[in-house]
This record gives sequence, structure tokens and C-alpha cells, in this order.
Amino acid sequence: MDAHATFLETASPTRAQEHSRFQLWTHRTSVFLFVLISAVAGVLLVILPWTPEWTDNYLLLSFPWLRDFVSSGFFRGLCSGLGLLDIWIGFWEALHYHEHK
Repeated sequence: MDAHATFLETASPTRAQEHSRFQLWTHRTSVFLFVLISAVAGVLLVILPWTPEWTDNYLLLSFPWLRDFVSSGFFRGLCSGLGLLDIWIGFWEALHYHEHK
């Protein structure tokens, strides 16, 4: 009977370790994906407003007033600024990542 109780006692921490290991890798993966998505979206927001595809697309052909607004330097700069902010948030999250023990 002692051997059975000892087996149960040693089996429980193993499950807890597996569960905490799973949570750790889930957290690592979510942080990695957050940083990756933030960096990609930020680079797109920095570069895309200054390309011809930004204003020469099918969606804006029907709305000339919206095309004028989207092609203004203010709006392009605003989008690029949001892209830089997005890149900064992603890298800040990567640099300040720590694992709880």
C-alpha cells in the first residue's frame, strides 16, 4: 500500500510540471506571435502609405474625396507614425519578456 501511495505522490508533481511546461510554451509562443505580428504590421504601416498602391486601388476609385484625404501627407504621416509605434510596442514587449518561476 505504501508503494501505491508513493506512486501517486510522485505522479502528481509530474502532471503539474507538464501543465506548467505547457503554459510556459504557450506563453512563449503567444509573446513571439505578438512581437512578429506587431513588427510586420508596423513595417507595413510605415512603408505602404508612401507607395502608389496606397491611393491607386479599386476601393478608392469610387470615392474621390476619400482618395484625396488618404493621399494627403497628414494621413500618410499619421499611418507611418502608428506603424513606428507598433514596431516599438512589439520590440518593447520582446525586450521586457520574463518568465515567472
